[in-house]
Amino acid sequence: MTHQPLPNMNYHWMPFTSNQTFKADPQLFCKAEGVYYWNHRGEKILDGCSGLFCTPAGHGRKEIANAVFQQLQTMDYSPHFMRANPASFELAENIASMLPKTINRVFFCNSGSESVDTAIKIAYAYHYANGQPQRQRLVSRERAYHGVNLGGTSLSGMVKNREVFGQGIPGVVHMRHTWLTENQFAMGEGEQGVELADDLLRAVQLYGAETVAACFVEPIAGSTGVLVPPKGYLKRLREICDQYGILLVFDEVITGFGRTGKAFAADSFGVIPDIITMAKALTNGAQPMGAIAVKQSIYDTIVNAGQPGVPEFFHGYTYSCHPAACAASLATLAIYEQEGLFEKAAVLAPLFQEAIFSLSRLPIIKDIRGYGLLAGFDVEPDSVPGSRGNDLQLKLFEAGLHIKTTGDAGIVAPAFISTPSHIEQMTDILHKVLGQY
Repeated sequence: MTHQPLPNMNYHWMPFTSNQTFKADPQLFCKAEGVYYWNHRGEKILDGCSGLFCTPAGHGRKEIANAVFQQLQTMDYSPHFMRANPASFELAENIASMLPKTINRVFFCNSGSESVDTAIKIAYAYHYANGQPQRQRLVSRERAYHGVNLGGTSLSGMVKNREVFGQGIPGVVHMRHTWLTENQFAMGEGEQGVELADDLLRAVQLYGAETVAACFVEPIAGSTGVLVPPKGYLKRLREICDQYGILLVFDEVITGFGRTGKAFAADSFGVIPDIITMAKALTNGAQPMGAIAVKQSIYDTIVNAGQPGVPEFFHGYTYSCHPAACAASLATLAIYEQEGLFEKAAVLAPLFQEAIFSLSRLPIIKDIRGYGLLAGFDVEPDSVPGSRGNDLQLKLFEAGLHIKTTGDAGIVAPAFISTPSHIEQMTDILHKVLGQY
């Protein structure tokens, strides 16, 4: 790829970006194929984060592009209120076949943020239909990330994502996060911390179970730096939710579709929630799409409480079940199955984890956590928290590696099509750049 001139950057307000820093020294993606990007100078960048956890099948999949192209030529758009396109039903069936057996009803939206806000509304609607409209309180965690819409921002426990946006929705309670010094440098689930799940019980005892609608957790807290749950933690949450009639929601926007070595983290940890949110890898990043899957009992409760001829759930989006997004997702799920990518991820995971944990000998590294093809590491902060993490990401990009950073944590999530040589290349760049500090 040849050098490309820089565009006029005066008019674009970039998301989650230091706009001043970026515009002073732009880092652009201009081409993608397989596990690589190319920048505007024609330099090759190894993608160590599957885009933004979106592209486990690799970039530039012609099967997906052709499916979207064919769909747009056939029907570019159709509203999904009181009408439907056939592909949405096929897609819902395919997703349901991958989910834990009791979770088999799928509602579509356009992003992970929308899927979380939709799950909040489903929880409210379920309890309302069940004769318990007073169940309005939601429980989440410190250091949680549940998207950037109003509901997800209210659930989130990362201060920079909340501090300037007001109070959000009322009645949100935050449990403690699960990072413990006792579990530092533990590969997989930590031995300590199952008792942290009893924070949910404390919320029940303080506010009354009859006020609590749902408990939202990421099975692995991703964007905060990959916090793997302690052994038994998720099962204890399930027990408490069952005891007090609280819906358990797994936000699997990052962990869904093979990232943990199985279709969903619910399978990996052996805990079945009531609701699962998903997005990102649902279309391999080729089209915006999110989804919410619920137990049939939740669907039946809401639908059966409706009046004949009237919508039972007053919610949806203009682009819900967009035909091109459905086509992209169907093609993506076919690739996952035909190429056995979830199984390949499970085989590659031990090598990847060993490679990332080799960073522990570097003085700058303060902790490493990981599970499946997902890992996070903490670097020693500079005088301004988060500045070193930002500097690290910039230096890694210049050295030929793309990862995500949040504050002073680095997050790595390679594509499932990665080879051992890709993992070695990724680790070599990490060692080289981190060794400069």
